[in-house]
Amino acid sequence: MSKGKEQLMTVKEVAEYLHLDEHTIYRMARECKIPAFKVANQWRFKKEMIEEWLQRQINTPKNEKER
Repeated sequence: MSKGKEQLMTVKEVAEYLHLDEHTIYRMARECKIPAFKVANQWRFKKEMIEEWLQRQINTPKNEKER
């Protein structure tokens, strides 16, 4: 991919990246628990947004995640 373009990931790629089941990624996307959007009725994820979201999850205290 060229340097100026954002990398889009599929459900399968995100599942592999996060070591989660694909069904978990679908559920999280539907419930707006992970940054995602649909293109032609298929979920897509910007890698940069997933990495930022993951960093926020790491930095958020457990009791705040449960809200």
